[in-house]
Amino acid sequence: MALKATIFKATLNIADMDRHYYADHHLTIAQHPSETDERMMIRLLAFALNAGEHLEFTKGLSTDDEPELWQKSLTDEIELWIELGLPEEGRLRKACNRARQVILYTYGGRAVPLWWEKHHNKLSRFDNLTIVNLPQEATDSLAKLAHRSMSLQITIQDGVVGISDDTQHMQLEPGPIA
Repeated sequence: MALKATIFKATLNIADMDRHYYADHHLTIAQHPSETDERMMIRLLAFALNAGEHLEFTKGLSTDDEPELWQKSLTDEIELWIELGLPEEGRLRKACNRARQVILYTYGGRAVPLWWEKHHNKLSRFDNLTIVNLPQEATDSLAKLAHRSMSLQITIQDGVVGISDDTQHMQLEPGPIA
């Protein structure tokens, strides 16, 4: 018997002072059976960091030719493609050829610099690719905020992200790999 996705409901109250974006988003997130709480919460974080009227979750892990999140134009062109983790260079090359802008959020602690050392020569040629690293301690703390029903306040100012629920508060500062 195949395992089914676990459904999470999240309300994000986003105050992004860096982009002057202020909105509430009521989201339903399907957590794939193989997906950790850390990865699912990184998807929520990526949503918050790029939130906009047309940003949406895709089928994600269950579909090879779609990112975790994307934003499409009214003519169905991919304006923004968001990936997570440490993908192969070919996947990012394909994304860069299909989308106007690609953002990769890396995580995984010590594995990130090793991945970057292997791929940076080939990836450096893509002008529309931005790679943002999320510190391991921060993603561990982020995973602890995962609940089936979440209400998160997210404040972004000067590149620092503050995330809190009714009982916990954490901060993280996304940054470059090197």
